[in-house]
Amino acid sequence: MATFALGVTLVVLAACSPGTTPAPAPSTVQPTGKATSAPPTTPLSGVDKAKQDALASYRGMWQDFVAAGATSDWQSLKLGQYATGIALTNLSRGLYADHFNGLVTKGEPVLNPSVSSVDPPGAPKKIIVTDCGDSTHWLKYRADNGQLADNKPGGRQQINAIVEKQADGAWKVADYGVHDVGTC
Repeated sequence: MATFALGVTLVVLAACSPGTTPAPAPSTVQPTGKATSAPPTTPLSGVDKAKQDALASYRGMWQDFVAAGATSDWQSLKLGQYATGIALTNLSRGLYADHFNGLVTKGEPVLNPSVSSVDPPGAPKKIIVTDCGDSTHWLKYRADNGQLADNKPGGRQQINAIVEKQADGAWKVADYGVHDVGTC
């Protein structure tokens, strides 16, 4: 994200520096004088939309957990945005244990989730997400001195998650399991 922000800043600075002339914006008008539009998109089926929403919730849960882990904020209200039930309890408990032990988590995991099953097939209410997450750059540190908490490297880990459609139509992770490093 910092690289992206730096790149945007450099582009903005280059566009505003003296002695440069900004390039004209690309035209969307055809020689006939008619404006072009994006190609028509095919609407997603209900099953494809459910899969997309379940994967977004899965990624959202981990994103919120990463943010809370930076300070071991086990009471973060964001944790319930994409997680519920056992998943929410496990996230909060893990962060509480880190808080109690004076640990924080730095970095981010690399996720590569996919849908492995949909139930029922025609109108999903439960979707199983399988991932091979990489925690190589997402490790625990001591909050008091910033040193690594242990000598355990991160790595690729099998993750399975149950994502369920809620009464309000939202998809939330209801449970998940993270296997040992090296399981994928």
